[in-house]
Amino acid sequence: MSEFINNSEKRLSDLLALSLGIMNGEDGKALIEKYRDAIDHMTPHDMLKMEEKQLQMGITPGEIKQEVEKVINVFTKSLNSYLWKKPSEGTFLYTLMLENEAFTFRLNRVKKILKGYRGMETEEFKRMKTELLPRFREFQAFEAHYVKKENILFPYLEEVWEYYRPLQVMWSLHDDIRRTLKEVIAMLEDDTSQWSDFNRLLGRYYSLVFRMIQKEDSIIFPVASETVNEPAWHEMMLQSFDYPFPFIDPPQKPVVHATETESQLLPEIPGSIVSETGRMTAEQALLVFNSLPVDITVVDEHDKVLYFNRGEDRLFPRSPAIVGRRVQNCHPPESVHVVEQIIEAFRNGERDHADFWITMRGRFVLIRYFALRNVDGSYKGVVEVSQDVTEIRELTGERRLLNWE
Repeated sequence: MSEFINNSEKRLSDLLALSLGIMNGEDGKALIEKYRDAIDHMTPHDMLKMEEKQLQMGITPGEIKQEVEKVINVFTKSLNSYLWKKPSEGTFLYTLMLENEAFTFRLNRVKKILKGYRGMETEEFKRMKTELLPRFREFQAFEAHYVKKENILFPYLEEVWEYYRPLQVMWSLHDDIRRTLKEVIAMLEDDTSQWSDFNRLLGRYYSLVFRMIQKEDSIIFPVASETVNEPAWHEMMLQSFDYPFPFIDPPQKPVVHATETESQLLPEIPGSIVSETGRMTAEQALLVFNSLPVDITVVDEHDKVLYFNRGEDRLFPRSPAIVGRRVQNCHPPESVHVVEQIIEAFRNGERDHADFWITMRGRFVLIRYFALRNVDGSYKGVVEVSQDVTEIRELTGERRLLNWE
């Protein structure tokens, strides 16, 4: 046993040295020859541990992303040959892999269309735009796949993995894919865009999405399969029905037994809520929260997510898996510093609220953060309130009479 541990530790040390050498621009061929044994015997677990070590050393997610393709290229053969038990049909992991297959089919179909274009004169490029635009708009539906990873899979992995920080790098790559797809669509919609610019952008998009599928299927999913227990997979599958299943037929929802209702995935709220202004049962309070035209997320003084409401049209997706999760892990790495800045200012009593507003899917969204303090003024957490205020901004004059038309 000790020999296995020693070999594993040496392999990880060698793989880390190899990856750092590649990132520093050293001779790739010489590095591969030097660390050939470690490369040949590496596992998906090693890949995650290696990236965790890089992050612990202070290497940023941005720096890792810049060189990750070179590193993975070296390890592709070993990762692809790793033997692991594939998920059963109808499970959460199975549906994620099926979505990847369906997306890959559509990506390759578009590649075939592109191969049919030989010359890229202005008029021909315009015709190609007309054909490609609806297909890339269709790709936006795959957003649900990334959201399910971020809001369901990642929280469970964070509970069982010692080396979960690479998931933050993956989240950052999700955002790169989202941003690049928007740029591709914008260029297809622009009559003045040129083929040379579009071709470069298209290459970047395809590289990002195919690499993401590879990372999922050869690294994240095998390790998840070997580390997460069956009850957790069952809970994840139940939660996944809050989201679409892009490009595949929706699977059959698992039977939920009387002792296994969704509400029991969250801590119960016993008794009634009583204050000097009135009294409500827990059920009534939840009805109120879920009827408000705002997204609410509550974080306690220990930076753990306590609660989120479930209105009809949430602006930002949330799943029960995030309850108990550190709020820093609920955001991509590029915005974590802003979250920490807000929390620190609230905790120190320097500020009591912070406001942001953004345009999202053509809607104007107001996002507000409020410090929670008890009667003694002690910091007890943060409440995030987000609202679509598009129509509110357009209001003028007064309405004093009922008008439901």
